[in-house]
Amino acid sequence: MQIDDTDRRILRHLLADPALPNAQLAERAGVTAATCWRRLEKLQEAGVIAPPVAALNWRALGYEVEVSLRFNLDKTEPRAFDEFMEEARKIPEVIAIETFLGSVDLRLNVIARDMQHYQELYRRRILSLPHIVDIEALMLIATIKNESALPI
Repeated sequence: MQIDDTDRRILRHLLADPALPNAQLAERAGVTAATCWRRLEKLQEAGVIAPPVAALNWRALGYEVEVSLRFNLDKTEPRAFDEFMEEARKIPEVIAIETFLGSVDLRLNVIARDMQHYQELYRRRILSLPHIVDIEALMLIATIKNESALPI
């Protein structure tokens, strides 16, 4: 899909303040409310704008630990990836599952209330995942930049 300068203005203002009502977004982007609404619908239909989702602050819910676990799986087993991901999806504390090309096969981002909770998760749930050959754990210390905005 081709986007023009009007779409870019709308997207920039939407990224700056996603909670803006359509009328205010339109005013800031320099278009009518009807034009803004039509453009937003077109951008959503084209998949440029994802459907809205609730963003939860898991730290405010009592989860103080985040660990990124990198896995290498037994690639001699044809269903290793599918079976691993199927079981990993069942762990509520796994907030992200990503696959890669390269020296790491998969990454899980796991949250826990504290280190004791993480240790229990690791021993009881993570280590029981199928087809693991190797695991590397990276504990999150600080998030320096986390934004989805593009230079538009």
